[in-house]
Amino acid sequence: MTAPTSPEPVDSATARSRRTRRWLRHPAVQALFLLLVLVLVQNFLVKLYAVPSASMAPTLAVGERILVNRLAYLSDAPQTGDIVVFDGDEDWRPARDEPGWKSAAKQVSEVVGIGPGRGDSLVKRIIAGPGQRVTCCGLNGVVVVDGVPLDEDYLGSNPDFTPGVLDCGTTPTSARCFPEFVVPEDQFVVLGDNRAASRDSVAQCRGQTTDAGQCLLTVHRDDIVGELLLVVWPPGRARLG
Repeated sequence: MTAPTSPEPVDSATARSRRTRRWLRHPAVQALFLLLVLVLVQNFLVKLYAVPSASMAPTLAVGERILVNRLAYLSDAPQTGDIVVFDGDEDWRPARDEPGWKSAAKQVSEVVGIGPGRGDSLVKRIIAGPGQRVTCCGLNGVVVVDGVPLDEDYLGSNPDFTPGVLDCGTTPTSARCFPEFVVPEDQFVVLGDNRAASRDSVAQCRGQTTDAGQCLLTVHRDDIVGELLLVVWPPGRARLG
């Protein structure tokens, strides 16, 4: 009869390696790892947003999911025509009373980079940057930046404007009109493509012709999350931004 063989001794390094592999294969650990990767990606590379309103139609539709490039403006300044997501301050947000748990959840989502955060994230198109002079309207009812009329073939809607009948010199004044202004330092002016139904930088100035100081809303560069990169959902409308 052959004597039974005793198992080979397992050294401590091998035992630790086996325990580590078992630990890494645990579903809870893998889920935590994936969450960490998602947090890092959303905080430093790209972030996923849902389009909340029709203010950017037809360029973006309500409910579409978009990826925003958070690295877009590390070295370059935002440019006219860029579609950006930004965090609106209290001037951009409608007043509302929400339960404490919801406010706490938004604070957590802001820290981890997943979800809406404490502020309201908005998506708009940059029309002008620091130091640029903006007015509306030119002879044909278009926005003019530094004396150059913008060619805005992406517009979905615009308030009515008829030269000599309903323009910036008639009574009533066209809602397309707003007072001339110079964009402040480190600030940007953003408008929706669906201009007749967009709460944007000049929404409170429309129909006025004298002073934009009290009605203009601008976006500080530090509040810009990034530039539109991709529309990822629904699949049939997936496309580059």
